[in-house]
Amino acid sequence: MFELIFKAPWTLRRHQQGPLADERARYLAQLAEGGVSRSTLRHAAFFLLDFAARIDLRGVQKVSQEQIDRAADDWACRKRPSEARPLEPYGSRERFRSVARAWLRFLGRWQPPQLPPQPYADLIRDFALSMRQERGLAESTITLRCGFVRKFFDRLAGPPATLQAVRLKHVEEVLAWQGHQGYTRGSLRAYAEALWAFFRHAQRRGWCAPGIAAAITAPRVFREERLPSGPSWEDVQRLLASVHTDRPKDIRDRAVILLLATYGFRVDEVRRLRLEDIDWEQERISVTRSKQRQAQQYPLSRVVGEAVLRYLKEVRPRVKDRSLFLTLTAPYRGFRPAGLWPSVGPRVRALGIRVEHPGPHCLRHACAARLLSQGLSYKQIADHLGHRSLEATRIYAKVDLARLREVGNFDLGGLL
Repeated sequence: MFELIFKAPWTLRRHQQGPLADERARYLAQLAEGGVSRSTLRHAAFFLLDFAARIDLRGVQKVSQEQIDRAADDWACRKRPSEARPLEPYGSRERFRSVARAWLRFLGRWQPPQLPPQPYADLIRDFALSMRQERGLAESTITLRCGFVRKFFDRLAGPPATLQAVRLKHVEEVLAWQGHQGYTRGSLRAYAEALWAFFRHAQRRGWCAPGIAAAITAPRVFREERLPSGPSWEDVQRLLASVHTDRPKDIRDRAVILLLATYGFRVDEVRRLRLEDIDWEQERISVTRSKQRQAQQYPLSRVVGEAVLRYLKEVRPRVKDRSLFLTLTAPYRGFRPAGLWPSVGPRVRALGIRVEHPGPHCLRHACAARLLSQGLSYKQIADHLGHRSLEATRIYAKVDLARLREVGNFDLGGLL
């Protein structure tokens, strides 16, 4: 591996003969496979060589953050004979720590800092395991509910010593405090539902006093009180025109926006697309639906296919990761859960498109509204969007203004 990074014989020999050469070479090879540039590999190699020379890993199973810090300080404060001040700025010291920590993590020999124990952490983990294995809930739902439960225990004034001592008044006090902090009724309802689910689980386990879950009340949120907010199809076309350029980010984002607007895919569905999900010979695209947990196939439209193909040919890095969409800078990887927002949100705002939530999900609403305006039935729209029930699609009836006007103008004179 070192031969690919260094050309000078003395430098190459120094890295090959340095301590833990095999371990350093394997880590650098993994970075290279991830698309890291040669200059970045060179910097990492020098950091690793200096770190390996400053810490003895023989017989040591784990290395703590304190040991990394001491090695970084020693490296940063090394002195030339004619100088009495540290050579390296603080930023370089942080980079040294970062590279060393990533290498130790790769070797499985990094000891993360011991965080102070969180109250009820074991109970929350058991709650998450139950939602995952017994109920099969989505990870996003599990993360949201566990986050609310952690906030609840963090906000308890003088937390009880055990969960058995928690009473309904504690729940009501925390919910009231959240309401005074500006939580909307919808957010408060989600908070209350998370606590209801947790205390129901705790009661089954015998952890808490009975009856707490049954007594938790949530703010009333009327069904379909808020209309789905999406841009008009004309605004979607303006959005697509704004990314019809030769910039790598625009080429990638145009493909993403077309998938969101044409098929109404959810953000996670686009994020999890893989190269093998597109059948170019049959001109089909397959997506695993987040709700049904099943694959659904669609015809690959010409416009979408051309946009994705251009991205694959001109922009996508040649790496082993099979995710369809990758980051544009090394180390290349698939999008994180919130990674699609910058592809849509700032562009929608820059164009002055007025929607309540200008993120990627607004394009799903735009897709549904367009299908409705074209005369598709609610069943057809539900199938296209991957809704599990028609109830989730009925709300779009409220935004079909043309049909509502037809109802309003209907002459009932002959029927009365």
